[in-house]
Amino acid sequence: MTLAIAALVIGSPPVMALTIPGGGLAKSDCYNGFEVTTDNSVQSSNVKSVTALACNNTCTFKVMACVGLSDSTGACTAAALSNLQSADLPVPTTLGPANACGVEQGVTVTLKKNGKKANKAKFRLKGTAASARPKVDKDVLVLKCVPNPQATGCVPGQGQAPVALGSAANFVVLAGSTVTNTDATTVTGDLGVSPGTAATGFPPGIVNGTIHAGDAPAAQAQVDLTTAFNDAAGRTVGAVTVAGNLGGQTLTPGLYKSTSSLEISSGDLTLDAQGDANAVFIFQMASTLTTTAGRQVILSGGAKAANVVWQVGSSATLGTTSVFKGNILAAQSITLTTGATLDGRALARIGAVTLDTNTITAPAP
Repeated sequence: MTLAIAALVIGSPPVMALTIPGGGLAKSDCYNGFEVTTDNSVQSSNVKSVTALACNNTCTFKVMACVGLSDSTGACTAAALSNLQSADLPVPTTLGPANACGVEQGVTVTLKKNGKKANKAKFRLKGTAASARPKVDKDVLVLKCVPNPQATGCVPGQGQAPVALGSAANFVVLAGSTVTNTDATTVTGDLGVSPGTAATGFPPGIVNGTIHAGDAPAAQAQVDLTTAFNDAAGRTVGAVTVAGNLGGQTLTPGLYKSTSSLEISSGDLTLDAQGDANAVFIFQMASTLTTTAGRQVILSGGAKAANVVWQVGSSATLGTTSVFKGNILAAQSITLTTGATLDGRALARIGAVTLDTNTITAPAP
């Protein structure tokens, strides 16, 4: 068995290849162990492990299983290997005298502090040779991710660069069409709308700042919001794929990408900066962002709401009495339902921002 590994780690030295011998018994070892190709690799004391240096707190590998029919006895044939298995990795469906490979699978290993499995991904493979006395060969490959003390192209401890909001940073609420409010909302910071001109519901709502309804500052803020939105949407380096519900998870700084919607439900979301006050979190989603009633975004380890960006491909809705942190950059609309609070900004490019008895505060720098 040959297992091909390619690690795509940004800011890496030249690619190096490493061949790791297989285990098992010589007469049944019709596959050769692990062949590893990785960027930014570090030779481990464990010859069946591959270690990569993290960029933006993650290491990304491409994994593929390939069968090569050869051994020291020359007894292997195309039919010599049967029952090839892996619970974790696609394996070849056909064998032949030359190498046959399975389906390439992307693997992302994220730096975590705790537990025996922290910063690791493990693959187990087993093959049974067809012979008078069947023998089983088992091999294990461990992929490890470790902090990179001298990264090129990413900065340890900082990861993603901040998303510059330009003059849009002067606004806590910014809409494209209208801003509407019901009951006793309090906005601490400026509120704006452009190209629309309507901002209704103040009073009873209170704006501890300036209302810019269709004026030049609001128009310029929309231009800068578009630039910031496109910057956040265009980030690709070190992206970690996520989907569905983020509730109940603890995430470290970095770039998180969803090709559909994201929600925070059935649990709160914790963003842990791991002691780095400059840590940046960017969430990209192609469609909606939703929080259910009472759910919270919790900042820990020095994380700041000002350094959290939610780039929303359509619209965002914060559920009743939910507590949210960060800057929401939505292509369409943003709705805060009754009692929801936001430590951050609600910035909508095209549609409305709808408020109802909310508290919105500009994040501390």
